[in-house]
Amino acid sequence: MNYEQAGVNIQAGDLFVKGIGQLVKDTYNENVKAGVGGFASLYDIGNDYLVAGTDGVGTKLLLAKELNQHNTIGQDLVAMCINDILCTGARPLFFLDYLATGKLTPEIHHEVIAGIARACKISSCALIGGETAEMPGCYENSNYDLAGFAVGMVSKAEVINGTQIEPGMSIVAIPSNGFHSNGYSLVRQLLTDEPKSIKEECLIPTRIYTEEVKMALMTKKVFGMAHITGGGLSNISRMNENFQYTIDNLPSLPSHMNYLMKKSGLEIDELGKTFNMGIGFCFVTSDPEELTKLIPDAQVIGNVKTGFGVTYLGNKF
Repeated sequence: MNYEQAGVNIQAGDLFVKGIGQLVKDTYNENVKAGVGGFASLYDIGNDYLVAGTDGVGTKLLLAKELNQHNTIGQDLVAMCINDILCTGARPLFFLDYLATGKLTPEIHHEVIAGIARACKISSCALIGGETAEMPGCYENSNYDLAGFAVGMVSKAEVINGTQIEPGMSIVAIPSNGFHSNGYSLVRQLLTDEPKSIKEECLIPTRIYTEEVKMALMTKKVFGMAHITGGGLSNISRMNENFQYTIDNLPSLPSHMNYLMKKSGLEIDELGKTFNMGIGFCFVTSDPEELTKLIPDAQVIGNVKTGFGVTYLGNKF
């Protein structure tokens, strides 16, 4: 079973975004410097850009419900938004959450918000507000959904936008600690008949890369950054689509990822369209040695070449 057979059509999603593109652009003013298509949006406020991003946690929520474990899903929400705005070099400022449920249940939803607050502290940003909505008829009982909104700031002189990427530069990756919050419509199919221990490992919250990005930017030799989320390895080319990104050295996979991806029976190129393949965040840099010294678990995974797209040279994981 692949991702589409599990109920998610990535191509249809891409076509939808393209279809609404003009509707969105018609709302722009002269202050919008980056909108739909990047990891985050940029809004000109003078010497700086405000950087904004929004996301949810997908059907990982259903796994949290199955295991009645709600104290980590809040970190997933924050991480999915914060990691995206970090790709511009932004410093996170604040976060807002939206929680919709059929019936407000304090023993469940307090844990969710506690996880969000804890992750905001990790991200060095303030949880300045949010919305909690009871919507019986839309959601059953205590079932809920989450959305998050992150805002950061970066000076125009220090913004990372991929325009200085050149062939010959290296791609350095920080490993993920699991599937993060993508591909769970397929992951949950693969978890059928699996023991609780494997399911619990799949609830490991998404890693937040605020400190690692801060260290990487200190080198002044980072020219592109990518958060590996929905769409898998194709996210790497979002740094600058005018180059080919060749990957020849994937990180070692966490054991539960390795097990479930092998169980899927899918070829590695198909897996790379859905999962992060063990890469949580990556950089394009002119000095990979300095970067790997600063960030202990970072490793060189490939390089930039003339061409287009993302190519993985290995045939196994």
